Amino acid sequence: MQRAMRLLECVASHAYGAPAKQLARETRLALPTAYHLLRTLVHEGYLRREKGLFFLGPAAERLSSSGAEQLRRGTMADAMAHWRDAIGAPVYFAVYREGEIDVACVSDSSGSPAAVEWADFRETGHAHAVGQCLLSQLDEDARRDHLDRHPVRTLTPYTVRDGRGLLERLERLRRMAPVTERQEYALGTVCAAIPLTVGSVAATMALSLPARQADRLLPAAQVLQSEMARRLGSLALSISI
Repeated sequence: MQRAMRLLECVASHAYGAPAKQLARETRLALPTAYHLLRTLVHEGYLRREKGLFFLGPAAERLSSSGAEQLRRGTMADAMAHWRDAIGAPVYFAVYREGEIDVACVSDSSGSPAAVEWADFRETGHAHAVGQCLLSQLDEDARRDHLDRHPVRTLTPYTVRDGRGLLERLERLRRMAPVTERQEYALGTVCAAIPLTVGSVAATMALSLPARQADRLLPAAQVLQSEMARRLGSLALSISI
């Protein structure tokens, strides 16, 4: 099972497909073993083969059983727990789904507690780094639609003042650069979010810190971004299913 998952994760990291020899090399599997597992995964519909290249198949895209859901959550939760401990900060995973901000998973600890959701995250995307990061990945019409439904409102003295100011800020953000906010959502808390786009899904991984540790924010975000790049295949598979 673990070897098959390694192959699935590896295939998911190659948007344009990959041949068996490359997949065997990248997963460190013996070529005969890789061939056997790949044939099985193709037969079961989890992969498809075109012109010698392997792609995720329809079964991987349709996975919705409780076992698959547990596997997805387990893969993501394990990665987030590792990053939480490595960075020394709570880590959040969120997606933009059906027009709303959805904080799908949070990994924190007694020594690194998560930020308190004192105002609904879905309605205050303009104020926190998670929401700003997700909105930055949308097109202009989708952003305006979101702000029509969830207007900008002042949460702290540092919150952006109006929708126009927010849209201008989002336009200035550099692609794939960390999005940061300092006490815009909650006094005493700073946050950074990393864009994570898989196909048409806008997603983000984020972290928060006490304001007194604000000097750690960007270095911690850079470590998180580097760690995410190493696990992109696992994240892509977890998000896609």
